Amino acid sequence: MTDLNRRHLLAGAAAVGAAAVAGLRPAVVNAAVPQAGTQAPGFYRYKVGSYECTSINDGARTFPMPDKFVANKPKDEALAAGEAAYMPKGMVTVPFNPQLINTGSKLVLIDTGNGVANLEASKGAVGRTLQNLQAAGVDPKNIDVVLLSHLHPDHTNGIRLADGALAFPNAEIMVPGKDWEFWTSEDNAAKAESNPMMKNYFANVKKTFAGLESKVTRFEWGKEVAPGITSIATPGHTPGHTSFAVASGDAKVLIQSDVTNIPEFFLRNPDWHVMFDNDAALAQETRHKFYDMAAAEKATVIGFHFTFPSVGHVEKDGAKYRLIPSAWNPTI
Repeated sequence: MTDLNRRHLLAGAAAVGAAAVAGLRPAVVNAAVPQAGTQAPGFYRYKVGSYECTSINDGARTFPMPDKFVANKPKDEALAAGEAAYMPKGMVTVPFNPQLINTGSKLVLIDTGNGVANLEASKGAVGRTLQNLQAAGVDPKNIDVVLLSHLHPDHTNGIRLADGALAFPNAEIMVPGKDWEFWTSEDNAAKAESNPMMKNYFANVKKTFAGLESKVTRFEWGKEVAPGITSIATPGHTPGHTSFAVASGDAKVLIQSDVTNIPEFFLRNPDWHVMFDNDAALAQETRHKFYDMAAAEKATVIGFHFTFPSVGHVEKDGAKYRLIPSAWNPTI
């Protein structure tokens, strides 16, 4: 029986180091094959009844945790949650994952990511949706519907190419009516002048949708917005924030959009308020309602800010919740 413990490991490492110093073996062995230096394409397919769905990774952004990233808790608590999730010390990592739904009659992209204009600026960290669609064998010209959950930049900026042209030139662009009304209001924009983040959000909506106003279709909550895809009211993150139920046959998944930001913080602690929420109290109420429903139904939940491939289940854990990621399935 092998007795392997920390003392033996350290002793072994010291012996290897001493041998290298003594010239008994080279300290460094160069690989014959050069390192790739790039990540593999990020897409993952799963079935919902007869529908083929694909989680498309737009990337992930790691940044120093802002002082009020968790608006209603001391920063020390937020930092501890980050370290417990093995994030880099003092940092927070936020992934981005649009979803592609092939219903057989329609090809529907739910949210578009940060956009290729951010790809170079972020050194490839975000803005990867188009290249990952291509890797998955999808021509952007074949997408019939771009369905937006809300109008924050990380969900909408992928509509445009770096030169301003439409990334999905043949797609109908669908937005929640309540979000469109809020973010295109000049009165609301004027009220946001003193809040830099909100001011930037309003400016981004104006820039992203310039010239598209007449082409945008506004949808209501509780309606089938595309074949088998029903909009669900989940306000708070933004006034018109929307989730979706995708159903085919007896199968259903819940695409929760931004009901929570990163689950290690805000699903595990549903009463924590992320700095990006427009109405934090309403967002908190929405989280409880949505996750109580998902847990009761044992529903598969897809999260835009879940770790790729962003598929899992939510369980109640007292007054909190926990995410159980689905196992990677090599077949569809």
